[in-house]
This record gives sequence, structure tokens and C-alpha cells, in this order.
Amino acid sequence: MSDAALTPNRAQHPIRSYRDFWPFYLQEHAKKETRAMHYAGSAVAIASVAAGVAVSPWFFIGAAVGGYGFAWVSHFFIEHNRPATFTYPLWSLVSDFRMAGLWAAGRLKPHLKAAGVA
Repeated sequence: MSDAALTPNRAQHPIRSYRDFWPFYLQEHAKKETRAMHYAGSAVAIASVAAGVAVSPWFFIGAAVGGYGFAWVSHFFIEHNRPATFTYPLWSLVSDFRMAGLWAAGRLKPHLKAAGVA
């Protein structure tokens, strides 16, 4: 299946529910390297928030830089698509952690399959 077939036209068909967004999100993260970069970014973000609470509020900057930095690099240089965060910021944030949690629990594969990601 081509990339164009997997990606709905956001301009003509905006996604109106999280239920519809989740498969789209997974399609936008089809390459395992992209997902790995997201997991690393999520880990940096969580560690930065913890350090921000325990050590200094300056570490909160690392949450945004780490989380978004890893993700955006992966989209621009690995996946070659536009981050969903630009259009669906809240759903993307939730999905980053959902995807990482499912991966860590060994339960992501069925979701990828259902979304049409090999």
C-alpha cells in the first residue's frame, strides 16, 4: 500500500474523533526507527519532568525539547512526513505516550496491524 493511501487528506477530511486519529497516528509512525525515536523522546520528557520536580524547574525545558526534538527529527529525516502535532497537538501527545506504553508492554503490534502498518 502506498504512503498516499495510508494518509488521509487532512485539509479535506479533518479527523474529528480520537478513535479515528489513533490509526492515522500509527500510519504516520510506520517505520520502527521513527517509533524508536519517539520512545527515546518520551523517556527524556518523563525524566525531565521528574528532574524538574525534584531538582530545578529548568529541567522542564528538557521535557519539551527532548520530547518534540526526537519526534520532529524522526519525522523530517526518517519518516519524511509532517508531525501530526502540528495539526492535532493534544491527541498527538496522548498518542506518543500510548504508543510507548503499548510498545513497553509488548502490545503494540496488533494496533499497528489494525492500522495497516506492516
